[in-house]
Amino acid sequence: MTADKPNPAELDLTDVDWVTASGGGNCVQLGRKGEFILVGDSKSPDRLPHIYTLDEARAWVEGAKAGVFDGLLCP
Repeated sequence: MTADKPNPAELDLTDVDWVTASGGGNCVQLGRKGEFILVGDSKSPDRLPHIYTLDEARAWVEGAKAGVFDGLLCP
């Protein structure tokens, strides 16, 4: 059963420990809030993050490791 995702505008994000991956100034940051993974833009910290369940985040990471999304990076 999938948990309902909270509205990111209603979350207190001050206690989130963000991990930032940088690539020439194009930075994506990830953090965890309870049972959810947050994906944000470190260049625009005032923008609300996207919220994913642990299962959704796990599927994305496993797909990335398997090369499922490699074609998206080609011009």
